[in-house]
Amino acid sequence: MNAPERPGPVRLAEATRLTPAFDADRLACELAAVTSHRWQRQRIHAPGGHIGEATAIDWRVLPLRSPGGDGERTDPGGPGPVDFAPTPWLERLPYLRDILAGIPAPLNAVRLMALGPGAASQPHCDPKYRLDRGLVRLHIPIVTHPGAILVLDDAEHCWQPGEFWYGDFSREHLVRNTGHTVRVHAVIDALLTEDLVDLFPTAWRAALTEADVLFNRPTPRATVFPSPLPYPALLPSGFTDFDHDDPLEGELQPAQITQQPDGQLTLTTAGRLLALAPTGDGEYRFAGWSEQRTLTPAADGVLLHVRRGRTTLHRHLPAANTTH
Repeated sequence: MNAPERPGPVRLAEATRLTPAFDADRLACELAAVTSHRWQRQRIHAPGGHIGEATAIDWRVLPLRSPGGDGERTDPGGPGPVDFAPTPWLERLPYLRDILAGIPAPLNAVRLMALGPGAASQPHCDPKYRLDRGLVRLHIPIVTHPGAILVLDDAEHCWQPGEFWYGDFSREHLVRNTGHTVRVHAVIDALLTEDLVDLFPTAWRAALTEADVLFNRPTPRATVFPSPLPYPALLPSGFTDFDHDDPLEGELQPAQITQQPDGQLTLTTAGRLLALAPTGDGEYRFAGWSEQRTLTPAADGVLLHVRRGRTTLHRHLPAANTTH
């Protein structure tokens, strides 16, 4: 007699509503403090840390958290020379600032995104926002109407003001506004944590305890770098190529970790400067990225970690000054 087949992994829905809900009227009222300023068009964050061209459609952005707190950056950012920080615009939105402070996860970019009447995007995917990479995108609608639609994995959504939503934007999606008024969402890029999962519905929480996801640890408040600085290392070229599927592979390249005057740790390799953030247990991730790839420096060399969901791969490389 053949053993019964085990059920395959449950495919999670393309989106789910989180808790809590927020005061929609209060959120809408706060917009008055920032809408006298004409927002700039959205830009993409291209490979290598470059900022792409502005979108051709009426899709405008006010950055609330951005690399270095730059109030002009409309792209979502990514690994680069500085960590994410609040922009001056966030100070004008105290209620939304408090909401963001209550999200139990490290935050990357936070943007108010306004889709103008008649605007529609092309279908596209944002592959870095995947549960197995530990990166998620959340939405809080502020102003919307029935003609403002998100199509996510072929399902149409019109999320309502004050609601709190997670969407799997690694799947194909587009937005369109067929109405006569602007649609405004707060779009929040965050690192997935176990505490953040507590905001998901019961069925999702149960599924995520078994799914192949990457849970990031809360960022420690302070840490002491374990070795003298500057710290030389050798890293495979794939480790700092964030579009590379095999971060532990590639030609070894010299790298150096230093501390900037403001205290920020940075790693320089192949002409690129990347900020580092502590994760605990002596590990450091790249600011603007998750624990999908981290490094543990020590006197005898550096230990690299690459996480693919719940699986972790390691590679130890001897200290750069003893390798010839």
